[in-house]
Amino acid sequence: MRVLACVAVALVACHSRAAEVPGRSWRPVLERQGIRDERIIQAMEKVRRADFLLDSTKREEMADRPLPIGFEQTTSQPSLIALMIQSMELKPGCRVLEVGTGSGYQTALLAELCAQVASVEIVEPLAERSSSVLARLGYRNVKVKAGDGYLGWPERAPFDGVVVSAGAAKVPPPLVEQLGPGGKLVIPVGEGDDTELLVVTKKADGTSLTERSIPVRFVPLKGENAERDRGR
Repeated sequence: MRVLACVAVALVACHSRAAEVPGRSWRPVLERQGIRDERIIQAMEKVRRADFLLDSTKREEMADRPLPIGFEQTTSQPSLIALMIQSMELKPGCRVLEVGTGSGYQTALLAELCAQVASVEIVEPLAERSSSVLARLGYRNVKVKAGDGYLGWPERAPFDGVVVSAGAAKVPPPLVEQLGPGGKLVIPVGEGDDTELLVVTKKADGTSLTERSIPVRFVPLKGENAERDRGR
């Protein structure tokens, strides 16, 4: 297992001290956190986080911290979302799977970067709400369904990237299986304070390489399969 040391120091610092983004631009904080992909920066400048937030938190859209979205769920801090997307190394024309649609904000960012986005959300009301918001905003290259994201979306595989927006006890085998050659799975793995971001790359011969990135905190991945992995 290789360790990805880049941007770890900056992001850990950001976790402990929520940053307010100056004005209406994410570029300064993203560049400080080591986000180098210009396509991601431009997507984040274009997509309004407020469009995906509850009315009670819209005024906090430019705060670089997690925000509640209802149903005991949160939307991650934008700089961490950007890091996770950057870790997939997505190219134009890509196909990506998102596990945990949540508010739909990250889904919209992926839709700006990829040709096709498949997103699975286990909390059905969130899946319905985010799907409605994405459709209203004109995203036609996104498919959202309610279901257990641990199982992925095999009918739409293979994927160039898979990103998981909740913490798992183990890497779900179906998500690795649904990667195409060279595809990358970005997922938080662990329990509580011992959770870290992993990047799993599928090789051409079907084997995979796992790299460790940074310590993170996420709500736990839900569902029967995820609970089984936790031994519950």
